[in-house]
Amino acid sequence: MHAMILRIATTVELDAPMLYRLLRLRADVFVVEQHCAYPELDGRDLEPQTRHLWLAPDAFGSEPVSYLRLLTEPDGTARIGRVCTAPGARGQGLSGRLMAAALDLIGARTSVLDAQTPLVPFYKRYGYTESGPEFLEDGIAHVPMVRAYDQ
Repeated sequence: MHAMILRIATTVELDAPMLYRLLRLRADVFVVEQHCAYPELDGRDLEPQTRHLWLAPDAFGSEPVSYLRLLTEPDGTARIGRVCTAPGARGQGLSGRLMAAALDLIGARTSVLDAQTPLVPFYKRYGYTESGPEFLEDGIAHVPMVRAYDQ
């Protein structure tokens, strides 16, 4: 596998081909692989404060292999979502690299996410704790989690 380069951009900083590649990776994982017909394009990608983080091989125009989206909620809380890695790139710590980068961007702010239940231990490694009961979203069990700061 090639060296993976971290990229971070707002939607307006993305060209159309890269935005397409990022959205296709998300759809391939969440809609196709996980068999969830849901509104993947929810409008939040276009918010001015949204940051797209992804890893791709060190080659111009290369396909992203791991991705997450960082949102800002109306109260200033950060929200991490759409964390995914292409099947052929799993097991290399790529999602962990993205989480570390996202937490650097978040800094000393509270952040939240909705973890698929089997991934709760993964997010706990980054300081998240369960903040509510398990719930079903699009037929998949999730747990709300928070990484709180009292500053």
